[in-house]
Amino acid sequence: MNTILVSQIPLGKQAQIGTVGTYWYNLMIFKKNLLVRKSAPERSARMVETIYGCKWSLTVYALMATGVNRPGEMVRSVEGLTTKVLNECLRRNLEFGIIERIIFNESPPHVEYLFTNFGKKFMRVLDELEKLQQDITTDL
Repeated sequence: MNTILVSQIPLGKQAQIGTVGTYWYNLMIFKKNLLVRKSAPERSARMVETIYGCKWSLTVYALMATGVNRPGEMVRSVEGLTTKVLNECLRRNLEFGIIERIIFNESPPHVEYLFTNFGKKFMRVLDELEKLQQDITTDL
């Protein structure tokens, strides 16, 4: 008598011949047709919330977009922006990967901040959110 393991029989055949695998085959088909509960993307949602929650991030992005990349120049360009607050803002954006810090080994040494590739994509998302807000405002 030949013994055939259920695992050796293809799933479709198991369903046809009524082995133990039939249950699992039917369960797989059932699960395949179900919709999986969709949840908010945690990291990107937190990033957007943090950026909009920060009073200065959007201002810093605007400065960087116009070519103001050095911290001292940023502080001098915006009334009320302090070095401490700017450094916190830049650190947070560095952690998110939106900007990168470039250190120039010159005398005197200086630092510049630039958008990463991800940061450029993120800026497009923020621009779209701004357009959406304008649409909502005009519709009301």
